[in-house]
Amino acid sequence: MSKLQLDEHTVASARALAARAGEPIVRLAREHTTVSVERATLRLAGLRGADPDGTPWVNRLADVVRADTGLEHGLALPVWDALVRGEAEDLLTLAQKASAGSVAFRVPEGSAAAAARSASRTQVGRGLTLVDQRRADRERQVARHGDPPRRPWIYLIVATGDVYEDIPQAQQAAREGADVIAVIRSTGQSLLDYVPEGATREGFAGTYATQENFRLMRAALDESSRELGRYVRLTNYASGLCMPEIAVLAGLERLDMMLNDSMYGILFRDINPVRTFVDQRFSRQVHARAGIIINTGEDNYLTTADAVEAAHTVTTSQLLNEYFAREAGLETWQLGLGHAFEIDPAVPESFRLELAHALLARELFPGAPLKWMPPTRHMTGDVFRGQLLDGFFNLAGALTGQGILLVGMMTEAVVTPWLSDRDLALQNVRYVLDAAGGLHEDFHPAPDGFIGSRARQVLGESIDLLERILAHEHGLLDAIADGTFGLMRRPADGGRGLDGVARKAEAYYNPAAELLQEER
Repeated sequence: MSKLQLDEHTVASARALAARAGEPIVRLAREHTTVSVERATLRLAGLRGADPDGTPWVNRLADVVRADTGLEHGLALPVWDALVRGEAEDLLTLAQKASAGSVAFRVPEGSAAAAARSASRTQVGRGLTLVDQRRADRERQVARHGDPPRRPWIYLIVATGDVYEDIPQAQQAAREGADVIAVIRSTGQSLLDYVPEGATREGFAGTYATQENFRLMRAALDESSRELGRYVRLTNYASGLCMPEIAVLAGLERLDMMLNDSMYGILFRDINPVRTFVDQRFSRQVHARAGIIINTGEDNYLTTADAVEAAHTVTTSQLLNEYFAREAGLETWQLGLGHAFEIDPAVPESFRLELAHALLARELFPGAPLKWMPPTRHMTGDVFRGQLLDGFFNLAGALTGQGILLVGMMTEAVVTPWLSDRDLALQNVRYVLDAAGGLHEDFHPAPDGFIGSRARQVLGESIDLLERILAHEHGLLDAIADGTFGLMRRPADGGRGLDGVARKAEAYYNPAAELLQEER
């Protein structure tokens, strides 16, 4: 039963408004493609590797095809037309010959187009079959080793820049209680319009997301799962200019969670809004197929906007993220919607406000494994204060029944903290969850008290914001341009990656999009 006694009609109205605001964005995504969506399709078909300069073959092939035929028809018809015509015996050879300038591409018509469609669908289908097998592997592993014995799952970041250093640290973190290992990406990778190849050892403030790094870390955590008798999950980031490609690589290498927010790249990396919305829809379709839990990024809004004044923007974004995710085929158990403990501790009743916001999220999305983020903005060099704030954060998570709890560090400003800091942070989490892990069963705030009133206020402000978004001529795109979320102004015709977007032609074909839609 609802602890906040939220009005059912009010909640339904909020969801209906979010759907109305999201529908034009979904239509926009259906009408466009991006170079990363097309490269992701080539990756599903098995094309991998890079040239001697480190440029992936999917990029080399995509660039040549695009120069010959444009992007608006997709890459599948020109690429598999060339294979059917005998220009090369496989995708890798075709990419190599195309890079050398020895292949010319066309958009086939008639029977040639039908042959190309059939051949591409068969080959991409094999890739999706591999994704299905990886999902089945996960289900077998969970059945064999079991899930963690309690919720929330403890989520810990391990990313030194060197994947071979990440592995032993991740395994030790799992021994100390971490249920989910997150390998954050090297600074700036989201702005690269290619996915690096191979194992990497030189990331800054994170480790590069590559298929080989995914494979190495997944294998290491499988060893830890066998050792510990519980399945240890792995997460990375499907965001930035290569969001669809990284989603495919995650599906192929059995990652379990992926950071995948609908607006994060727009707001905080200045990536073009249209490109982002097109890419996120395709990537979420892949995640749905792969059984991957997504994590959204609403917590980031509160690093640039006041956590009390902007609380309703978090709720609004959660409702939009829920709509976009469900439309793409994700199930409720896959919706790791984000929120955070970011209110200035100097604000009177700050802890009660945090509880109101956290409980509102829990009540609005009762079946979702919400991702609860620790304090960052108001952390200082005082490690004792930081440890206390993280303890309050952990207690708020226990009180409100969060699903995924990211471990806060007392040295939060250090991106890759000392191992001793991580150990103390895990001790903090373990103590609170062991001592108060089931306290949410007993926590029932007074319906008309401070917490309930604040929660209803935030929900009402969220509804008001959704109505203002719908009043804009171009809806959500105009709202993003006006700085509604995180105080960032991002116009629809600006930002990085716009040149990689194309409106689909009448003859457009993408076998991955077709197969993913059919699966639903």
